[in-house]
Amino acid sequence: MIAIRTEKEIDLMRQANAIVAHAHKLAATMIQPGVRTDEIDRAVEALILSEGGKPAFKGYRGYPASTCISIEEEVVHGIPGARKLQAGQVVSIDIGASYKGYFGDAAVTHACGGVDLLRVRLLDVTDLALSRAIRQARTGGHLNDIGKVIEQTAHDAGFSVVRDYVGHGIGTQMHEEPQVLNFDNRMPGPELREGMVLAIEPMLNAGTDAVRSKSDGWTVVTADGKPSAHFEHTVVVREAGGEILSWCDAPMWGDKQD
Repeated sequence: MIAIRTEKEIDLMRQANAIVAHAHKLAATMIQPGVRTDEIDRAVEALILSEGGKPAFKGYRGYPASTCISIEEEVVHGIPGARKLQAGQVVSIDIGASYKGYFGDAAVTHACGGVDLLRVRLLDVTDLALSRAIRQARTGGHLNDIGKVIEQTAHDAGFSVVRDYVGHGIGTQMHEEPQVLNFDNRMPGPELREGMVLAIEPMLNAGTDAVRSKSDGWTVVTADGKPSAHFEHTVVVREAGGEILSWCDAPMWGDKQD
């Protein structure tokens, strides 16, 4: 069953997502060559706690950190540690927080230093796919409208869409119904209704859509070793299109237009 949130609940989710957005702004300032990923994780955790929230990922199914930091061919769920960022890499950061029993979730992929044209295009197109998907989160539409526009945007640019990991509903739990596919599954899916809250999160690869998990049991990487990008917002279904709760003005995020 897909929850319909009241405006009071949505306001609490807006506050949870504001904490997430603030954490992303901080993380964006730290994406520099030589910075260790666990330094970013500690700084984000401290900020979330200082604003009255709780890191949503830490301890979730045994996950050991407050952020997921995935570099280059790592798609999602990269575990922060001693690894240092290098110039030319793309770095995906996924952050979740809870506040007064409600959750926020967002992800962004950054360029560390100067990156090549392929990686710039990959980030731009993934961000554009998210923007287009958010516009489809409108009352009276259908869930598959979201996946369809993401897949079309990716394929038009020559990129592939990860099919094994998807977006989700969000509210009093981090992951709720429905699954939000990033591809066209040829079925309309549930009708979108005002007050549904979705975490929309396209993951696009420069090469194959196939992925595999590393031996740590968490980190997901592209099967061909080519780079991946991941962008996510928490969005409320509205009549005119999705309302973003997790807005952040970090570079290269949420500002791509047709």
